[in-house]
Amino acid sequence: MTSRRADNIHRFLNAGAALVATLLIMLVCPSGSPAAEMEVASPATTIIIGGDRDYPPYEFLDKNNKPAGYNVDLSRAIADIMGMQVEFRFGGWSEMRNALMSGSVDVLQGISYSDDRTKTISFSPPHTIVNHAIFARRDTLPVSSVEELRGKEIVVFRDGIMHDYLTSLGFSKNLVMTDTPADALRLLASGKHDYSVLAMLPGMYIIREHKLSNLVPVAKSISSQRYCYGVRKGNEELLARFNEGLAILKKTGKYQEIYDRWLGVLGPPKVAWEKVVWYGAMVLGPLLLILAGTVIWSRTLQRRVAQRTAELALEVSERKRALDELKLHQDKLIQADKMASLGILVAGVAHEINNPNGLILLNMPILREVYRDAEEVLEARYHDQGDFTLGGLPYSRMRKEVPCLLEEMQEGANRIKRIVEELKDFARHDTSDATEAVDFNGVIQAAVRLVDSSIRSATNRFESHYSSNLPLIQGNAQRIEQVVINLILNACQSLPDMERRISLETVFDQEAGAVVLRLADEGSGIAPEHIPHLTDPFFTTKRESGGTGLGLSVSATIVKEHGGSLDFDSVPGQGTVVTLTFPSSRRA
Repeated sequence: MTSRRADNIHRFLNAGAALVATLLIMLVCPSGSPAAEMEVASPATTIIIGGDRDYPPYEFLDKNNKPAGYNVDLSRAIADIMGMQVEFRFGGWSEMRNALMSGSVDVLQGISYSDDRTKTISFSPPHTIVNHAIFARRDTLPVSSVEELRGKEIVVFRDGIMHDYLTSLGFSKNLVMTDTPADALRLLASGKHDYSVLAMLPGMYIIREHKLSNLVPVAKSISSQRYCYGVRKGNEELLARFNEGLAILKKTGKYQEIYDRWLGVLGPPKVAWEKVVWYGAMVLGPLLLILAGTVIWSRTLQRRVAQRTAELALEVSERKRALDELKLHQDKLIQADKMASLGILVAGVAHEINNPNGLILLNMPILREVYRDAEEVLEARYHDQGDFTLGGLPYSRMRKEVPCLLEEMQEGANRIKRIVEELKDFARHDTSDATEAVDFNGVIQAAVRLVDSSIRSATNRFESHYSSNLPLIQGNAQRIEQVVINLILNACQSLPDMERRISLETVFDQEAGAVVLRLADEGSGIAPEHIPHLTDPFFTTKRESGGTGLGLSVSATIVKEHGGSLDFDSVPGQGTVVTLTFPSSRRA
């Protein structure tokens, strides 16, 4: 039960996402020396980040003696999005804590929170929860709690949170110190001492990598600790920058990508190369045959389509009618191909995700009520008996955090529902009429307000000009607003720094009888060969940073349904101008 509660808290703290998401997360290309890695060239403004050289998968030195792990990738992403210059400096954990206090290190990227540590260290909000376990040799009598360790010899690494924790519980005389977690487990595996207490995930990594097959975790969740960034007291300004960067990464989904990469699942052992080749041949052989058959069938189908098109052109004497029929035929083929490729996916997503997600949405109000009912009992115990642990954390904190966690779960479930609906909207051939009268300026201003935080994070030079007395247009305000939001977010993501400009203006083209939005940015621009494919489904130049290629495709479909047009003019390295046009209700 203790393990399950800790796992739930772990999920709670990582649940939720943004209502409107995407900022550009640039890939960080590491370079450095054996024990320290420099991210930028200017030492005058470099922030020194300290880390443990042997605490996988959170932070460690890889086989090339370079910093790696969850903490390192997270710090690089924060530095990139906040425009900070950083250098990683790794060593023993006790050495790094002393370096923070002496000022030779500015920030520790992974340090567990404790009340005692707050006397000298300021902490960020936790970026993950670290569950700790008790490890023992297979022939050692198993235990299920810390209290059962009384009188036993316990191996811990020096100045870690378990060192502090066990010392506070009166285990000082029983503790055996090592410099690293790996040293602690190797000492235990050699037959010396009784137990070792350290974080579950690093322990499993070390056991696997060092082949310490006689060690097992005998109590898998004896303590859950909040894992944070830490700076010396008085350096809160630097901590605020890391807090802001961490919040942005969580909103954009980059944090979850880093978390899943390192902390999602402990990977299986490596397979011998010969087996990889053998099984690869067994699997890829039939797949290549199927692929070859598919290519031949596809080319045959293309030849038949071309032949049919030629026959239609010969049979129809009037060029306009032939072109109209060809266009209709191509539209049907495109829609059929899209539905063939996405039909199973959308149906599966709708059924397999929406149903369990619907249960989450249905049960969340019940969970809130359950907590409210239980709160009276918990509060009574808190007032009568003082503070106690709930899910491994003090109730005095959980009483405030649980409602927030429930709310984040609700928001996350709602976001899942919206994502599924967007996929269904893409696959659906929507022929519904949009006939409401729409104030074009009002829609754009509403979109700007919704993405205001993204704009302010991307540029210091946002300009807007709204032409007065624009005529109304016929359409669906919410879908037009969706298009404008996608265009503004794309502009924000293209800017390399905060000094580049984004300008927005609306005008009325009397000659064409249309309202026009021109959105210009001074970003990185678009390669000429990419412009014809910008609105193709699933085409994206941002695949590695989480782009799906659906945003502009869905936007182009919405614009087409409203009888409008969407045009792009771009010079690589100088910027892009997007022109969005809709026919007005009033013709010149």
